[in-house]
Amino acid sequence: MNSTSSALNQLEQLKKLTTVVADTGDFERMQVFQPQDATTNPSLILKAAQQSNYQALVQSVKDAHPGMSSTDLVDYILVAFGLEILKIVPGRVSTEVDARLSFDTKATVAKAKHIISLYESHGIDRKRILIKLAGTWEGIAAAKELEAAGIHCNMTLLFSLVQAAACGAANAKLISPFVGRITDWNKAKLGANWNDASHGGANDPGVTSVKTIFTYYKHFGITTEIMGASFRNTSQILELAGCDLLTISPELLAELQSSTAPVCKKLDGASAHAEKLSPLKLDESSFRLQLNNDAMATEKLAEGIRNFCIDTEKLEALLAK
Repeated sequence: MNSTSSALNQLEQLKKLTTVVADTGDFERMQVFQPQDATTNPSLILKAAQQSNYQALVQSVKDAHPGMSSTDLVDYILVAFGLEILKIVPGRVSTEVDARLSFDTKATVAKAKHIISLYESHGIDRKRILIKLAGTWEGIAAAKELEAAGIHCNMTLLFSLVQAAACGAANAKLISPFVGRITDWNKAKLGANWNDASHGGANDPGVTSVKTIFTYYKHFGITTEIMGASFRNTSQILELAGCDLLTISPELLAELQSSTAPVCKKLDGASAHAEKLSPLKLDESSFRLQLNNDAMATEKLAEGIRNFCIDTEKLEALLAK
């Protein structure tokens, strides 16, 4: 295991092993951490839009589009926050397509192209935008079409190897396996039988899920980037040091910044070729069956889409005021 100098704080050490991404819509707060990229979602933008320091930004978007429906305004708000974030990060921002389109490939493609056109109208190169899509069969089909058109996608709400494999087959630019939510489900399932000592650290279910995907991708030479997401603690983050990217909340970024304990590389693509792996069957019926047979992935995917739909509607209500 190669570790980096403990004179540096953990965030600085981690940045030497993994691309660090800020997971927030609060762009004023992310500056201090100097992330390479940033990710947003409807819940994070809703949270930011309700903060007093962003009222002027929200109002300026509304003033620029008088009479526009709140549904249409949402895209302009997402892009407005994205544009501010792009002034801070040198890399990319992820902007999410309306979660209510998660089962409609054609509408998802149209919405993604609309969001890209809004960014491009402000002189932003599409290479700096990742369109976030749910890891449904329809979302993955949309990603395949968008990637072929030069629009890069970040596949989100990803909880299983079959979702990851299908995203790789679709040539999606990036996937975001949701570490914390996988752990939440397993913790709830085990209840009193959950034990932090035996179910945490390297054995954390969310961590092992990403390790499995990482091994599969490196074994089969899949070039889609892997970005661990939805962390509950710094232990989960540090267990995935060496992953392509990790997107981290400001709270956990601050925690990493305040510690100088050594950080070791935990994921290494070289070892992935040693394992004997069989490729998964990825036609539509095989995909749906494998996803269906994974209770955790099925439940968390459905719940995630539901909650993003709710927060998109809350954002619309906020804009309609």
